[in-house]
Amino acid sequence: MTGRIITCEDDIAEGTAALCRAEPRFVQVCALTGPWPLRRREDGFAALRDAIIGQQVSVAAANAIRDKVIAGGFAAAEAIAAGGEEELRACGLSRQKVRYLQALAASGVDFMGLRDLPDEAVFDTLLPIPGIGRWTVEMYLIFALGRPDVFAVDDLALAESARLLFELPERPKRKDFNALSAQWSPWRAVAARGLWAYYAYCKKREGVAP
Repeated sequence: MTGRIITCEDDIAEGTAALCRAEPRFVQVCALTGPWPLRRREDGFAALRDAIIGQQVSVAAANAIRDKVIAGGFAAAEAIAAGGEEELRACGLSRQKVRYLQALAASGVDFMGLRDLPDEAVFDTLLPIPGIGRWTVEMYLIFALGRPDVFAVDDLALAESARLLFELPERPKRKDFNALSAQWSPWRAVAARGLWAYYAYCKKREGVAP
């Protein structure tokens, strides 16, 4: 079993309270943003499909491409596996992302089985699939599986938000960001939600898919 899972707004409120006790700047964030959103979504193929679509593009662009993929009849793994490259590219996907999505569709991942695996075992299962790196698995763990202590140090919106909140001269690099976020354990996924909310407040745009 995996232990604690974030399932509802009360879990976010509990984590937020703990983070505010540990780091006063999160109190400032709460005052500006209000309660941090749950952002849970159903686990399974679609969650990873959308995470791949969202790689290295803006939230608005990712949402637009996802909508075209679904409207084009490619919502399910079977449809993507059987789709032609040009058909999929017509939905706004790059050639590389077509390859990644078809690899995921053909991977045979036991998505229900992932629910009971510890975080590192989820990484071990998903990272061998082409196109799935640590960021993609982290998004899946946070939003689809509700893991409370996962953080994405390579996420640019999180790094920019931390730069602003902690008044850093530049965005924190991976090593420094790992050290900073370690202080927020066991609620690092809630801290990420808070930083994304702060990013949206400061930049007037979403830094992660709602």
